Amino acid sequence: MEAKRYRVVQWATGNIGTKSLRAVIEHPRFDLVGLYVSAPDKVGKDAGALCGAAPTGIIATSSLADIVALKADCVLYMRQGTDPDELCALLEAGTNIVTTRGDFHHPRAMDPALRERVEAACARGNSSIYSTGSSPGFITEALAIPLLSLARRHDCLTIDEYADMSSRDSPDMIFKIMGFGVPMGEFDQGKVDYVKHDFAASLGQLADAIGLPCDSFDATGEMAAARNDHHIAAGLIAAGSVGAMRITVTGRRAGKPVVRFRANWYCTDDIAEDWGLRASGWKVLTEGDTPLEVAITFPVAPEDYAAFTPGLTGHRAVNAVIAVCEAPAGIRTTTDLPQIMAQFGG
Repeated sequence: MEAKRYRVVQWATGNIGTKSLRAVIEHPRFDLVGLYVSAPDKVGKDAGALCGAAPTGIIATSSLADIVALKADCVLYMRQGTDPDELCALLEAGTNIVTTRGDFHHPRAMDPALRERVEAACARGNSSIYSTGSSPGFITEALAIPLLSLARRHDCLTIDEYADMSSRDSPDMIFKIMGFGVPMGEFDQGKVDYVKHDFAASLGQLADAIGLPCDSFDATGEMAAARNDHHIAAGLIAAGSVGAMRITVTGRRAGKPVVRFRANWYCTDDIAEDWGLRASGWKVLTEGDTPLEVAITFPVAPEDYAAFTPGLTGHRAVNAVIAVCEAPAGIRTTTDLPQIMAQFGG
């Protein structure tokens, strides 16, 4: 019996969306039926031309109505920002959504009005929506679940993410947006709030699922100065300037930490603080009656990072399409979906 095929739309073609688009085109069980773009110069172009693949016959559009009319099985929604009007129009039309936007990790913690509106759209269209990615998503949910399945007493889950920015040849991003190489000062609260929004939701979903719901989340930002001058791809990190930063998001129950995520971003590990910086990747520590520590690194050359990293997020979303299409209607989470299985053959 031939395996079921799925009609899929890619929404947006940024770094992650472009990687996702190519994965859909090459997927053995997917048929690309639509492509939404926001940039005027991409409208009218073949989807293959926008991701380095052969021509597909699928022409990019910037019309929501065109995409809704396709009545696709699933839209991979990867735009900047979340537009509830777009999402509800798709869901009401019966189109499932997998998104790398972090707004739907934890339904209980969502704005009640938005949750009610989205769930009503899902009910009308018999459709589902799911937020996922590599981080948050894979590392905060999908990997944490089997690790905790070995325990009968849980104290705290701590996830450290490490990102070595020294090979990024993007001065604007490193110095102006991220804030490396500048004099030490106040941490940008906007960065803290941005990280807290998505990670508190993802960790909150997990805490609920294991029966230890958090009653509060807090987030802090720290900076560490470079001890010496360091020349990186983007320029100079001078001694005494910001060489590393760390944002910690902690979920607490009755004041006690239950789940924690730390984003460790650095341009040099020669810093004035002992943060235990590692190569880019993750370290997951479970504390309880069966403590575990898992370290994940990326065996990729620095010059290949720009091409490699979008797949970490985009591919998990692509791989989730089948499970979401087959799921009951509503806002779905990692804790109520079956395990996401990659399909490499027909």
